[in-house]
Amino acid sequence: MTGGCRLCPRECMADRARGEQGYCQMPMEPHAARAALHYWEEPCICGTEGSGAVFFSGCTLRCVFCQNHKIAAGAIGKKISAGRLAEIFLSLQEQGANNVNLVTAGHFLPFVVRALETAKEQGLKIPVVYNTGGYEKADTLRRLEGLVDIWLPDYKYQSTELAQRYSHAADYPRWAKESLAEMVRQAGSPVFDCRGMMKKGVIVRHLVLPGCVYDSKDVLEYLHDAWGAQIWVSILSQYTPLPHVRCFPELNRKVTAEEYGEVVDYAWFLGMRQVYVQTGDCAEERFIPDFDYRGIEE
Repeated sequence: MTGGCRLCPRECMADRARGEQGYCQMPMEPHAARAALHYWEEPCICGTEGSGAVFFSGCTLRCVFCQNHKIAAGAIGKKISAGRLAEIFLSLQEQGANNVNLVTAGHFLPFVVRALETAKEQGLKIPVVYNTGGYEKADTLRRLEGLVDIWLPDYKYQSTELAQRYSHAADYPRWAKESLAEMVRQAGSPVFDCRGMMKKGVIVRHLVLPGCVYDSKDVLEYLHDAWGAQIWVSILSQYTPLPHVRCFPELNRKVTAEEYGEVVDYAWFLGMRQVYVQTGDCAEERFIPDFDYRGIEE
């Protein structure tokens, strides 16, 4: 990448190659805060062995309610080379991970591509998961063709007003639709192994926000009408109000069981059957990983 950065829809044009930070709050070189077995993804991603999650620092969205805000804001993270990143991928495979799970990696994509190519040349066989907030450019994602097996994007909003208020990105729905189309094109139909673990496909996540049931229904209706059985959908109840949302009082509470139930019922009403739902109380800080550089340092 030379000149100003245009990897994400922000196109902030920061000269990250010279150390300037972009909207993502990151220079060009990858920074990460944790690489370890992770057990809190969808069952077909984690299984019992865990997903090999690499949590990258920085984010192109920086939503006001972010559950991983410490790393999203770039406050935590250590610089790693593409070579070290390839070693991390192989180490996760050796630990028995079901896959390598790239969490918010788009703003480091040139390095990630290089690391994946190196790791695959050196014996990486498990699927690669691209875990993203959904604010991506299709042109950028095409660089990952043949390298990513499972796409795990968010689809946060259908409302441009909510997208602007909570993610400073009124154009989020447009880019989420375009990038999802590219993900489905690359992945094809979902494929599972005999254990029920996904080997290839797309799972779209939607986090239900307090007071936003109407938009959640619009999201589900779009996903069902546009993609049907080509994707799985994961409806999340885990929204956790952290201290930094106090200036958004409407978000300073958990989603009620009634709100979440209404969204799930609407999915069934639409005829959606390839759906994951959450049970129990998932809206707790204990489900947020410790960003302690585990697996990052040599």
